[in-house]
Amino acid sequence: MRHCHSIRIGPVGFRIGSDWRAPIDQLRDLYRDYPAPEDGVPDFTVRLFAQRPWRRVLRPAVMIGGDYVLPEVAPLPLAQGLLAAEMGMNLQMALGQRRFLLLHASVVERDGQALLMTGESGAGKSTLAALLAAHGWRLMGDEFALVDLEDGRVHAFPRLISLKNRAIDVMTAALPQARFGPMLAGTPKGDIRHLVPDSRAIAAMNTPAPPKLLLFPTYGHVADQRPVGMGEVFVRLTQASTNYTALGEAGFAALTRLVQAVPAHAIDYPDTEAALTTVEALWAAR
Repeated sequence: MRHCHSIRIGPVGFRIGSDWRAPIDQLRDLYRDYPAPEDGVPDFTVRLFAQRPWRRVLRPAVMIGGDYVLPEVAPLPLAQGLLAAEMGMNLQMALGQRRFLLLHASVVERDGQALLMTGESGAGKSTLAALLAAHGWRLMGDEFALVDLEDGRVHAFPRLISLKNRAIDVMTAALPQARFGPMLAGTPKGDIRHLVPDSRAIAAMNTPAPPKLLLFPTYGHVADQRPVGMGEVFVRLTQASTNYTALGEAGFAALTRLVQAVPAHAIDYPDTEAALTTVEALWAAR
């Protein structure tokens, strides 16, 4: 690759290479406070490349490759190269990670314990995690919860927070001093802008935390909450995990331990104020 950058996010190292300078310059800027992989050896490699040599300059289209690939992934325009790099890192984790049980979830921490939030795309978990971080919680991750296969603790993976559509205005107003990436308009998921985690999240990313509470948030409904039974939680989390099946018995044991030990609630909320109030009440009750 003509342009490269390496970073470590929590316990996972990445090397990202690109045919173009722009995506790497953006990554280098937004991840400038992150360390290099331990001993300089990354766990995964991501490649951003042109399918044909002339596509580097003529209507440049970014293909996503790396150690693990999905051939059907469509290329993105060069203006969305940063998004392609983030998607590439997601892809490596989803297809290749075997050290942890992966859950598609946002994670924050308070008083040494973790709150996990998972749900369908658009449920508002990323925005809620960012809002909680703005109110004193430590952000541990926006995309994946990394559950230790041995002791069940959650390891931090504080990637850039991917804000979408209306959430962009909400968070730029809530965090006027925060660092944001460029606006990426017209992506497959609408407008996207990345929020850089605060210095506390980055400084403490080597510190895991045991899970205390699991939430299934849904935005756009009247404020409400209900406990979720273990059977339903187990099914939902198998659907939220990208490597549960690949881990086999170890994945089953880790997920069973999590479901049995951590209470779960589904919460509905119409706005950010209601969401924060509900989360604080549930957390205080545990």
